[in-house]
Amino acid sequence: MEADIADQPIIRIRGLHTRFGRQVVHEDLDLDVRRGEVIGVVGGSGTGKSVLLKEIIGLMAPAAGTIEVLGEDTGSLTTTGWEALRRRWGVLFQDGALFSSLTVAQNVQVPMREATDLPHDLMDELTRVKIGMVGLPHFACTRFPSQLSGGMRKRAGLARSLALDPELLFLDEPTAGLDPIGAAAFDDLIRGLQQSLGLTVVMITHDLDSLAAICDRIAVLVDRKVVVDTMEALMDMDHPWIRSYFHGPRGRAARRSHGP
Repeated sequence: MEADIADQPIIRIRGLHTRFGRQVVHEDLDLDVRRGEVIGVVGGSGTGKSVLLKEIIGLMAPAAGTIEVLGEDTGSLTTTGWEALRRRWGVLFQDGALFSSLTVAQNVQVPMREATDLPHDLMDELTRVKIGMVGLPHFACTRFPSQLSGGMRKRAGLARSLALDPELLFLDEPTAGLDPIGAAAFDDLIRGLQQSLGLTVVMITHDLDSLAAICDRIAVLVDRKVVVDTMEALMDMDHPWIRSYFHGPRGRAARRSHGP
């Protein structure tokens, strides 16, 4: 039985339809995310990458279809069910989405205060651990977001997303705005955390270096549906957008940097 559960997709989407008025964004979209993988989500402008993320985590409702996350059909969850499910994942939005009036430590503690009744001392200790896990120095605990660089804010947001020891981690453009060195360091951090904590990672990105460096598979949103495979297999496909994306100058540079 345990083996059967382990083999089940951690996210299972079937027949997803998304529309805004007359504009159809997703049509009969199917997607499985395997437990323990890092999967990148890419697509052109207007293909609904961030919309798909919002639908999975319950910030938006699709027009039709089913979304199962961690074995739960999200379409049939009660408010209590949603609260329990959301404790099992973490989300890093663009630029960290930190509360500007709170210090880094206080930001990391927000999920702990909302979802647990941990003693204050233990909460402080766990906060220091989470902040250290993402490579921030100890002094960052008392800093406000406005006192941090863009890269440090992303790491602080990542620490907050890990506050409740999630099984599943969602990242929305995690390396956007970082210089190449900072982006590569963040990629390494994500892969290291994924391996050490046994996370499943769903990452929306346009960064070809990130796709090549840390993603096990890539989900490409095209023609209102999704094509999922390894980068090597996607490079052999004849779809015009997929070919232009992976065979352009940036795609060639990323492949040279990260392998044959």
